[in-house]
Formats: sequence, structure tokens, C-alpha cells
Amino acid sequence: MQASTQSTATVALPRWRRQLSVTAVVAAATTFGLTYSLSAPLIAMSLVTRGYSSIFVGVNAAMHALGVLLAAPLLPGLAARFGARRLTVLALVLAGVLLFLFQVWPVVWIWFPLRIMLGAAAEALFVMSETWTNVLSDEHTRGRTMAIYTAALSLGMVLGPALLSQIGVNDRAFTVGAAIAVAAVVFVAPPWVLAPGHSEPERAQPMRYVKLAPIAIATTVLNAGVETAGLSFIALYATGMGWNEDRAMQLISTLMLGAIVLQIPIGWLADKMDRRRLVLILAWISAFTALLWPFALKETQLAFAMVFVWGGLFVGIYTVMLAMVGSSFQGNDLVGVYAVMGLAWGAGALIGPSLAGVAMLASGQLGLPGIIAAACALFAIFVMRSRSST
Repeated sequence: MQASTQSTATVALPRWRRQLSVTAVVAAATTFGLTYSLSAPLIAMSLVTRGYSSIFVGVNAAMHALGVLLAAPLLPGLAARFGARRLTVLALVLAGVLLFLFQVWPVVWIWFPLRIMLGAAAEALFVMSETWTNVLSDEHTRGRTMAIYTAALSLGMVLGPALLSQIGVNDRAFTVGAAIAVAAVVFVAPPWVLAPGHSEPERAQPMRYVKLAPIAIATTVLNAGVETAGLSFIALYATGMGWNEDRAMQLISTLMLGAIVLQIPIGWLADKMDRRRLVLILAWISAFTALLWPFALKETQLAFAMVFVWGGLFVGIYTVMLAMVGSSFQGNDLVGVYAVMGLAWGAGALIGPSLAGVAMLASGQLGLPGIIAAACALFAIFVMRSRSST
């Protein structure tokens, strides 16, 4: 492992100073999460209103993932060169400038390289914010701290579409998104916000990090695959079970609410018990309860309660894994593992909806819950058989 990037000042200063710094970093990540969740549907709907096909919109959206894939291997070296604070500020400013350029350049083909760079900026911010938050955490409260981070980021993701619904799909929405991204700089730029120190530069070596943290990579693939499949198909699944569209969309909102609210008690548990064991418990519960969806959806209130709890428990797997990674790695290794987790997220987001779509074609009632249950169970078996702690 590399030497810790945490500065000695971080250790020496009072705990309240560290907590205030964590709050600032989490606020920046949440604000950018809002910007991201606003810009993704905004770009898609802007293309549709211009008359472009769903295939064209999908290819443009894939450029974000390409940006993530291109940026992730470079992040350990960039973090070592610039430091967490400067790299985070650069990512926020770049995201703001890019969003503003979407409305300046009406030539839609320019939106493809803009989307690639926006994906790279997003990856840099998410990796830096996760690393930064973990460096500022102590081992006794790491689970709760990462739970707050995950919950706050999820809240930002919920607020973005809500804000877009108020602004509307227009050029002003791009300006608002750009302004929010740049405004987030005020959270991390002040010198009183503790930042990790610089580490020794190293060349990109993603396969090394895959070998170091196979469970963390598997967790990310699972989380991305199930989350994107769920967001894409849960409403469709519910309508197939006889729900109307409005009620079906409320299921997604309820799932996201559970993903926010239940992270705090899960984070508390992560600080009180063995985290690997907690990951296994959450994975097996998620697998078994997913199979109950067809029965729960026959009763409206039971269905809402089910997806609320299930969403919180499933997202909790990722929350606990963030804490496990922070406990096991330091310095460039910590940044590198988080960067490769970003690559794994792209892979999961690509595989998940594809498998879910095939499963639903095979069985409208059991396809979606069946593939999700199988994914959670296979992940649990992988964790049980793995010799690695992360």
C-alpha cells in the first residue's frame, strides 16, 4: 500500500474541524449530483425536441460512460499531481463550463465530445469526493460517515429531475446547471476545509486494483447493474402487474427515498459489526425479498413498504463497501480502487438493463425480480468464496 495521503494536520486538528470538512466535501458532491441528474434528462429531452431518434439519444448518452472509462485510469496520477482540492475544483469548473457550452453551440454533433468531457469531469469528482471523505473519516465512525455521503448523493440525484420539472427543458436550464456546478466550488476551495496531501505519482495500473479489491469491484458492478435496471424497468414491471403509470412512477420515488433514509442506520451497523458479514446479510436479504415483489405488488401499501425497505438495504451494500475500502487502502491505492470502481460502474450499467430486458421478455411477472435476486445471490456466493477482505 501507498503511504496515506492524509496530511498530519488532519490528524492533529480537533474532531469538529474534520467533521466540518467532511460536511463541505459531501455538500459539494451532493450539489454536483443534483447538476448531473438535471443535465442527463435535460440533454436527452433537448435532443428529442430537436427531432433526433431514441437511438441517437442513446449513443449520445453513452459518451458519458466513455468519458468515465477514459478518465478513470488517469485519476491516481492526476490526484498525485494536483491534489484532491485542486482536482475537485477543476472538475467542478470544467463541468460548469461544459454545461454552458451545450447551449452556446447549437451544432448537436459538438455535444458528443462535450458529453465525453462531462463524463470525465463527473468521474473525477465522484472519485475525489469518495476518497476525500474517507481520508477525513476515523475508523470508529467511517460507516456512518460514508452512509451520510451515499444518502446525500442520492438526495442530489433526486433533486435534479425535480428542479428540471420546475425550470423546463430550455437553454436557461443549462445555465442553471452550470451555475450550480461552479457554485459548489465554495464548499471545497476555502483553506479551512481540510484536504488530503499530495502522494507520489504512479502510472495507471487498473488491473492491479482489480486484484487488490475484487469484492469492491463486484459490489460496484452489482449496484450499477441492478440500479440502472430497476430505474429503467420497475415502472414498466408495475404497469404489467396492473398498476397505472402515476402509481408505478411513485414506486421509483419510494425506492429512492428508502435508499436515502435507511443509509444512516446501516452506516451505524457498519461501525458496530463486521462489515463483510453485514454485506453478506444485506445481499442475501436483497435476494430473497426481490422474489417477493410479484406478491407484494398485489397490495399497494405493502408494495410501497417493500420497495422502500428493499431500496435502502440494497444500496446499503455499496455504502458498507465504501467504508471497507476506506479501511483497507490509503494514498494512491485508495484513489486507484475508487477509480476502477468507476470503470466497474460503467460495465454494470451496461450489462444490467440488457439482462433485465431479456429476463422480462422471458417472464413478465418473474423476470425482473428473478434476475435481480439471482444477481444478489451470486454476489453473496462470490463474497463467501473470496479470500480477499475487499
